[in-house]
Formats: sequence, C-alpha cells, structure tokens
Amino acid sequence: MLAKMRSFYIYISISLILIGCISCGLQQVRYSFDGASISPDVKTFSVEYFPNKAPLVVPTLSDTFTDKLKNYLRTKTSLKEVTENNGDIRFEGQITEYSQRPMEIQRDEIAASNRLTITVRVRYTNTKDDKFDFDSSFSHYADYSIDVDYNSVEESLIEEITDKIIEDIYNKALVNW
Repeated sequence: MLAKMRSFYIYISISLILIGCISCGLQQVRYSFDGASISPDVKTFSVEYFPNKAPLVVPTLSDTFTDKLKNYLRTKTSLKEVTENNGDIRFEGQITEYSQRPMEIQRDEIAASNRLTITVRVRYTNTKDDKFDFDSSFSHYADYSIDVDYNSVEESLIEEITDKIIEDIYNKALVNW
C-alpha cells in the first residue's frame, strides 16, 4: 500500500513538472543551460573572417580565431550557421592587437616574465532586435616566464587568450551582460 502511494505521488509530481515546463514553453523566451537568452526569432548566425590588422601579424591567428568563434557558437547554441553575413545574428571585425611586453621588471632591469596580449574588435548585429547590437573591443593576455622559449608556448598562449576573448564575446552578445 505504501509503495502504491509513493508511486502515485511521484506520478503526480512528474506530471506537474511537465505541465509547468509546457506552459513556460508557450512564452516567447528560449532558455538554455549555458545562460544564453536567445529569442526564438533568431534561427541563424554568421561569422565573417576576422583579418589581422595588428602591427605584429601571426599568419594563422585570423583563421584560428574565426574558426574557434564559429565552432563555439555551433556547440553552445542550436543556431544554424549561414554564410555571406546573412545570419539573424552577425559577427564581424578584426584583430587589432597582438603584442608582447616585459613584465615584473626586477632590480637589475630584467623582466621576470613577458605578457602576450591579443585584442579583437567585434561588430555584433542582431537583425531581430537592434538594441543588442554592439561594436566593442575584447582583450585578454597571458603571462609566460622569460625562461621559456616563446616559440614553444606561442600556440598554447594564443589558444588560452582566444578562448577567453570568445567567451566574453558570447556573453556580451547572447547572455547580455
């Protein structure tokens, strides 16, 4: 008898949760587990190639950044990628800074570490609601020891920095912070 009663309460609880979820789905807001709030009107995205306009150019950085941004949007949203800057939401811009500088100068005027900084300017257009449009620069850096050969860590530093920049772009565009 107790087992039947417990099953009945579980059935009622699940039914109420499902009814609640279905009724929430009737509102015109899409929720996701990653914090993005994307209007149901937005179905597609496009990412234009981000040329490297920084004074110091790394040949692979433009391709790497553009591909990583596309992939991030593909995996974090259910939006379909389109080309030719025809997406409901659009990302375009350029890499404006790629620089290294010494950090933590010691008494003997020798740096204890170096800092790699990357800055990307992004123009975001939401064709369904222009109040979310922006034109902003996003910048991050990573420090590395002077004892390390820069060529051996450059790729991992670029990976780390671009991941942070892309997360910031995503948050500003789709999480609306």
